[in-house]
Amino acid sequence: MHYDLCLPWYWEHDIDFVHFVEQACNENGLTFWQITPDNLFESLSALYKGEKTFGTLLDRSQGEDRFLPINNWAREYNKRRINPPELSAWSEDKATMHLELMTAGLHTPHTILLAPFLEQPVPPPLDLTPLGNQFVIKPSHGGGSEGVILGASSLDQILRARMEFPAQKYLVQATVAPRTIQGRPAWFRVFYAVGKTYPCWWHPLTHVFATVTQADEHKYELAQLHGITRQIASICRLDWFTTEIALTHDNFIVVDYVNDQIDTRIKSKAVDGAPDEIIQRIASQLVTIAKKNQ
Repeated sequence: MHYDLCLPWYWEHDIDFVHFVEQACNENGLTFWQITPDNLFESLSALYKGEKTFGTLLDRSQGEDRFLPINNWAREYNKRRINPPELSAWSEDKATMHLELMTAGLHTPHTILLAPFLEQPVPPPLDLTPLGNQFVIKPSHGGGSEGVILGASSLDQILRARMEFPAQKYLVQATVAPRTIQGRPAWFRVFYAVGKTYPCWWHPLTHVFATVTQADEHKYELAQLHGITRQIASICRLDWFTTEIALTHDNFIVVDYVNDQIDTRIKSKAVDGAPDEIIQRIASQLVTIAKKNQ
């Protein structure tokens, strides 16, 4: 049995996204294979015995080692992999992306890059003056604000923070103060999927989303969010990801560069979920990859 699209997943909150993908496959006449912890062993056996195959892999197992043989098989047989892990690992390195985005001419926070603690336990003297009174300390990998320190103000905090993830590079960044528009911060999370961009208002403290409408784009001059995100896509080369962009009084600043471990919870089920229609559109866009690869 050959399937057009294979989707391994285990996180219970992915269920709506999976349903959207399945719906899009049905609408496009594509066969769809879900692999979950409940059928993982049987699926791997069938895959490696040649009883089942697939053409395109949309992997939502998000680093769960027990699912790795699926990706290994897809790589060995040169199947189309959406966001291949090796590309994701490169693009999610914040230190690498900082340099790539700066080279491309995009605005980023003023940043000091530090080598991993294990490579350089005592860094050279640091001039923190350009960072202002308060700044942000973050490891080069990871999502969900893990290891991120907001409102830092001393060299001692930087030196101690590097020991939390001693094998990782660290970024020390100036705090970005967004403009206020109609009582809310001009802070945005933009979804990208296969050439399409979906900008959202996103509160950096509550993480609550709201769709940026065409009227918003025109009234508040937000159309640049699309171009900036597409420029990031051309750099990271991922099929889908999100990026955070803030609008200050001077410029659009890319604040959090590339995140491909996307939280697909929807707003109708979670207060801080993404708008339902955007997650549904993303699912449809991803299915177009399998359609072309059919």
